[in-house]
Amino acid sequence: MATFLILQQILKTGSVSEPAPEADPALRTREQALHADILKVFGQAVAIRHVDAGSCNGCELEIHALNGPHYNIEGMGVKFVASPRHADLLLVTGPVTRNMEIALKRAFEAVPEPKWVVAMGDCGCTGGMFGENYATCGKVSSVIPVDVEVPGCPPTPVALLQGILAAVSGGRRDAEG
Repeated sequence: MATFLILQQILKTGSVSEPAPEADPALRTREQALHADILKVFGQAVAIRHVDAGSCNGCELEIHALNGPHYNIEGMGVKFVASPRHADLLLVTGPVTRNMEIALKRAFEAVPEPKWVVAMGDCGCTGGMFGENYATCGKVSSVIPVDVEVPGCPPTPVALLQGILAAVSGGRRDAEG
């Protein structure tokens, strides 16, 4: 009886998801530019090591979106790796908690030269609402040098792509999206 009621509710409710976003032709141009810059700098794919230094996981959801078919970041020559020793770029999210300070420094030291650091999200760029206090060191740049900051709470996947492009091509310090 309960199964019948559940199925009846499902049929009555229908699909509640939102429609897929429209394709953005400008994104395709940015993807091609990013891929060309990556090949120019590295001659191969760029490897990213993501470090969650104490975030709320909002930024991580946007990072996961990049790996989906809509953004297809691996098709542009950008991949995520498990070890900082295999990385070209360190992507750091969240305010740096005191417990993650040494781990973040060690991860930074393990990334071979040339290396870039991208601070993602308002917490990574400014410390966010946490700032610097007894539990956090604040922004990422207070612990390790940062090449590009991608502000937002959380920043969009397109803004993150622009930040990666800015880091790899040696561009500006802030990515806007």
